[in-house]
Amino acid sequence: MTDTRPATTLADRALLRLSGDDPRGFLQGLVTNDMAGALPCWAGLLSPQGKALFDFLVWADGTDVLLDVERDARDALARRLTMYRLRRAITIAPEDGRAVHWSPERPTDADAVPDPRLAALGWRWLAPPGDGDASAPWRAHRLALGVPEGRAELGDGETLWLEANARELGGVSFAKGCYVGQENTARMHHRSKVNRRLVVAPLAPDEAKARALYPELGLMVALRRVEALGDALRPTWLAAALDAEA
Repeated sequence: MTDTRPATTLADRALLRLSGDDPRGFLQGLVTNDMAGALPCWAGLLSPQGKALFDFLVWADGTDVLLDVERDARDALARRLTMYRLRRAITIAPEDGRAVHWSPERPTDADAVPDPRLAALGWRWLAPPGDGDASAPWRAHRLALGVPEGRAELGDGETLWLEANARELGGVSFAKGCYVGQENTARMHHRSKVNRRLVVAPLAPDEAKARALYPELGLMVALRRVEALGDALRPTWLAAALDAEA
């Protein structure tokens, strides 16, 4: 019998396992979200200036931690974390036995959770890889909701974390201790002003601030000043913050 169920594996995502001496505690001093809180959560690893280097979802797996990151960035993230590890007894290694899965609807045959950034993004779970690739429908769904992710859209050390809408998407804790890039991130938050926003907009190939172009969807991701958002999507989850800053 032919399996007609839609593909759920996100082939462009991969997992990185952290195990050993308190990996949550190790990440707590590095990433933007609170590792003592509920997982999964969305978090970033920033430059000292508060600009996004990597973004990922953090999952608990017993005492281990799994980072759900774009596949092309996994090795670079592992190297960066290894640099911070120093002599701490933590193993940082690829986890290829499981894959990241996604569905816009709650699956009946998987232990799935709503995307921690935004429930409308759908359901996510970790399981052995399946047939097919759901990356294209996931990208279309995500961009239709105005949610950027990954280095092609956030840039590599080019976008301040709050410019990437991290506050609105639950990607930062202002109650935890220090982490890399905290000073600028906290300053922007307490001033209640983010001058630029990473937004999804109709495709314009000559857009000076375009980060990523998706001709097949007629969309692009661009960094624009709040007072000059133009035809950018204004999803409900972002509209209140934009109105306050306009």
